[in-house]
Amino acid sequence: MHIPKDLKYTQGHEWIAIDEEIATVGITDYAQGELGDLVFIELPDAGSTVSQGHSFGTVEAVKAVSDLFAPVSGEVVEINTMLSDSPEAVNKDPYGEGWMIKVKISNVDELENLLSADAYKELIG
Repeated sequence: MHIPKDLKYTQGHEWIAIDEEIATVGITDYAQGELGDLVFIELPDAGSTVSQGHSFGTVEAVKAVSDLFAPVSGEVVEINTMLSDSPEAVNKDPYGEGWMIKVKISNVDELENLLSADAYKELIG
């Protein structure tokens, strides 16, 4: 299982990559593996706002439906529209083509609530 060191993580198995004030968000390799083959992903519209720890969408897999939780608060500036036609991209490349949303971070202090790669490894065992 791949856990990139340069990302931050949530206890809900989302990852976040920060580029200045923009955060790219997706689910971890562990999460996609536990869910199985994804068949549908519901994401918010660009321009909507998300709040740290609150649901911003859902992923539907053969095994289950799971909520997605925002690692930070802010405005959704972009969604990965490719996922509506190809949700399996998350299974194939969760940290690359399988990203879900990009958020303009409204409160950088919230980043302190996220897990390092090592802490996330401990969480999932």
